[in-house]
Amino acid sequence: MSPRRRSPRYAVGKRALLAGAAIALLGVTYAAAQTPEEARAEARAQLRAQAPPVVKAPKAGTVADGLQKDEMYMEADEVVREDDAGLTTANGNIEVRYNGRTLRADKLVYDDKSGVVRAYGHIVVVNADGSSEYADEMVLDKDMRAGVALGFSARLQENVKIAAASAAKRNENIEELNKAIYTPCEICATDGSPKTPTWSIAADRVVRDKKRRIVYYRNARFRLFGVSVLYLPVFWHADPASPRNSGFLVPKGSVSDRRGVSYEQPYYWVISPSSDLTISPQINSKIAPFLNGEVRKRFYSGEVDVRFGYTHARDFDGRGNEIAGTSTDRSYILGRGAFQIDEKWLWGFTAERSSDDLIFDKYEIGKVYISRGPYVADDRRLISQLYSIRQDDRSYFSVAAMTIQGLRPGAVDPVTGFASGENDRVFPVIGPLIEGHYEPAPKILGGRLRVHTSAVVLNREQSQTDLTQRLPGLDSARATGELDWRRAFTSSGGLRFEPFVNVRADAYRLDDILTGVGSATRSDDMTRGLATVGVDMTYPVFKRTKDATIVLEPVLQVAASPNAKQVVIGRDPTTGEKVYLNEDSVAFEFDETTLFRPNKFPGYDLYEDGVRLNVAGRAAVMWDDGRRANFLLGRSFRSEQNAVFSPRSGLRSKNSDWIVAADAQPTPGVSLFARARLDNDSLDIHRLEAGANVYNKHGNGFVRYLTDDFDINGVKRENLDVGGEVYVGKNYGVSLYGNRDLTRDAWVIRDVGVFYRDDCLRVDVIYRREDTIIGRLLPSESVSVRLTLATLGGSFR
Repeated sequence: MSPRRRSPRYAVGKRALLAGAAIALLGVTYAAAQTPEEARAEARAQLRAQAPPVVKAPKAGTVADGLQKDEMYMEADEVVREDDAGLTTANGNIEVRYNGRTLRADKLVYDDKSGVVRAYGHIVVVNADGSSEYADEMVLDKDMRAGVALGFSARLQENVKIAAASAAKRNENIEELNKAIYTPCEICATDGSPKTPTWSIAADRVVRDKKRRIVYYRNARFRLFGVSVLYLPVFWHADPASPRNSGFLVPKGSVSDRRGVSYEQPYYWVISPSSDLTISPQINSKIAPFLNGEVRKRFYSGEVDVRFGYTHARDFDGRGNEIAGTSTDRSYILGRGAFQIDEKWLWGFTAERSSDDLIFDKYEIGKVYISRGPYVADDRRLISQLYSIRQDDRSYFSVAAMTIQGLRPGAVDPVTGFASGENDRVFPVIGPLIEGHYEPAPKILGGRLRVHTSAVVLNREQSQTDLTQRLPGLDSARATGELDWRRAFTSSGGLRFEPFVNVRADAYRLDDILTGVGSATRSDDMTRGLATVGVDMTYPVFKRTKDATIVLEPVLQVAASPNAKQVVIGRDPTTGEKVYLNEDSVAFEFDETTLFRPNKFPGYDLYEDGVRLNVAGRAAVMWDDGRRANFLLGRSFRSEQNAVFSPRSGLRSKNSDWIVAADAQPTPGVSLFARARLDNDSLDIHRLEAGANVYNKHGNGFVRYLTDDFDINGVKRENLDVGGEVYVGKNYGVSLYGNRDLTRDAWVIRDVGVFYRDDCLRVDVIYRREDTIIGRLLPSESVSVRLTLATLGGSFR
């Protein structure tokens, strides 16, 4: 018999021998259905019968090793039964397979009287999840719940390695290691030689509590590249095998001229299986401490996530100098919740408020202006909303209410140094906001029909027209019903026609319309009917070359609408032009995404009328190796000028500005894009956005450029965003980021960093300078250190 490959001597259900061996190494669970006494009785009977080898063919539902669930296979060079001594011994190249686990050892001894199982020599257990345990020798008690292993080591999930001189399994939940080391880093070089791990934790004693899902260390020594850098008499972290557990997260440290030396230490507390709390106090040397936190709670139908922060202190300037005045409470809340009522209905909320416009800048609080619900406010604005949504395959309905807080600082008074900030009274309280869409399943006149409904009520406390006076704010209510029909035809030659019809009715109620005489106001009611008919036509043609496909596609849209009844709320006192109600189309941009909209206004208050022709030419080249390029050139023509469009839109005259858009991937790892709006006569650039992304084995980077003659605030905007990382060798690198305001010829933010990274650790040291004065905060400089350790988590935010 070959010592490396042998025929099985036994392939029987000896659960006692298997179970004892399978859980002898720490962390392996006993899953046999029988009690230990039943298993031992069955094993004795089978051994006395000297059952012949059994080889079973795989059946439906078998596990990866070909065995049925709870079926065991064992082979060994020799099995000896000593009836007088009550011992069963398996010798030589032992292999046991059971429920996806495989055990290998040189020798197994089962004591029939005491129930103790002993294993010797090159013990290896490979689990179904890929983890494995190793030992030189082990002993398991008669209840198969406790044992001791010598020369123990393990490779767990997430590539975690543990080694110890000895290991003891006290019971089903407590495991103890002596003279142990823990690391998720590689310990072998590519040639197989030993390698010092990047970081590790060595300890005199390590206790793994499976019930509490914590790993405790006694006399723990943190080592970087084999050198001890920190000693803690007691330390603990979450069990890598557990999804979540209480413990300290990676801290965040920095030095700046605004807050001085700053240290933030988050602690994660698992309150229950469905809730947790993260508390992260920020200690600063120049200013008062600040407490950040986050609480999360899961329910059977949804979840709630609330971030918060608080301090009681005086305000301070950009250099950390306290401003005269009394201490006061300063805080913020960033919360969200969403709950599934049933398969179709959902409701939720967001709660976003802060006591100071600059609180997030002063204390460097990140991930503030992100989406937490279906409605999103502009940058540096917070939105609190309550909503409910119903959705199925053919319909959508939502009802919501919301308020907005503005955090954009205004102009700084040169005498006092204080910024005016935004006036929240000019933002409307929105509610209810109702939207509904329905698409009947059967075709109507051979095409698809969509039904849209919308309604909204807006209430303002103060007018936006003159902030120096507290004039009444405009209140409005609107209800809309709309039908949209479209059908497609394709000729045998490839010409595609899509006729469409859109019919809409609006009803408005306006209150507190300023008359221009002091604070006098008026009210108005109106209804209007709107309609658009048109057709889209495309004729794509393609040509195949040796290694690429070229597609050329002219696109044309003709649309016509009767003169629309716009909602007029006054006249501009300077120009005398009409002022139209415009609550929902302020941030409109004319580009390739809106060129072929029959009504280019994204909202309801303004409506595009007259006869217009939208044309474009599209071209695409797709190479077989994955390279590609796309190009679009188009513009819009009108029968009459339309003063409803703003001067900055490029759509007021009969001939619109030119729209140009292109993107390309000329080689793997490089992508480019550009979109521009050019003057209809001079071809001067009114708006341009362009950028590039690069990534390869040497690093990654991006660049973004934007210029706009008149942004939505009516001022010229031009800025540049650049950033990336360059790898120096295998583990080191340099990171860069910069945002430059080209209009003011000044950098907004500059980051320069160096980092080290490998398979289990990343350390960043970043220098940042903020040059732009935000409100009354002066330019600042800071140096921060970010440390990320594999399996121990990243930073709090």
